[in-house]
Amino acid sequence: MTNSGGATNGGGAKNKVWLVTGATSGFGRQLALAVAGRGDAVIATGRRKDALAELAALSAHIIPVVSDITTADGRAAIREAVNAAGGLDVLVNNAGYGLFGAVEQVGDAAAREVFETHVFGPLALLRDTLPVLRERRGHVITLSSELAVYAWPSSGLYSASKAAADLLSEALAIELAPAGVRVTAIQPGTYATEFGPQSLARAVAPDDVYAPTVGAFFAAFQAKPAAEFGDPREVVDAILAVADDENPPVRVAVGEEARTTIRDALSRRLDEVSR
Repeated sequence: MTNSGGATNGGGAKNKVWLVTGATSGFGRQLALAVAGRGDAVIATGRRKDALAELAALSAHIIPVVSDITTADGRAAIREAVNAAGGLDVLVNNAGYGLFGAVEQVGDAAAREVFETHVFGPLALLRDTLPVLRERRGHVITLSSELAVYAWPSSGLYSASKAAADLLSEALAIELAPAGVRVTAIQPGTYATEFGPQSLARAVAPDDVYAPTVGAFFAAFQAKPAAEFGDPREVVDAILAVADDENPPVRVAVGEEARTTIRDALSRRLDEVSR
């Protein structure tokens, strides 16, 4: 691995150090490999040691760190890796999962866990890494969702956690602008990752009261053909493009589905404001 403090890639630009959470699967894994392929160093974190070892074996630029970002010990391990790498240029808060179920029926433990993973863990990690990111005029990229803008029947808790992360990004972008730190929330639609139909394993089965709404959604989502889910590489490419942008937008909707549904949701809000 090359140290980004002074080493350069083939084009003469300095190599960057990235930190990608949730790198053992889905967007995180593909992003780590893509970043390493550019010659940048990647601190790849996740809970599964075996999956991280497999990932690290694919590139000398990948630094595996077994870490649960919702724990103090997990974040301490990340701090050590950042210090060893000599700094940090891009933080990608990617760790997350789908949680589905009627708002009334999602239990307290599940509700708290999804907020710990999508909001409080990343927030604590941000406090740890911002001093280093300011030194390098770095970039904070958060995997938000189209569901940060609106909710499906069953996505109430998931949408609420993603909306919180999304608005934190908006505030951070304003607060950190004078320091030269860029902040972007990526809002993908549905893609062929673990967030597809199999993520409904983290779901609360609806009772008869919610059969017409939550039950109908579960059935439709599980029946959706795999071909209708987007290629995850589209999201990875969007993140790479944003990271290379000196003046990136605060939000980037990725995929035609996300752009269409977000536009429709915002139009409905405008109509409601005008009533």
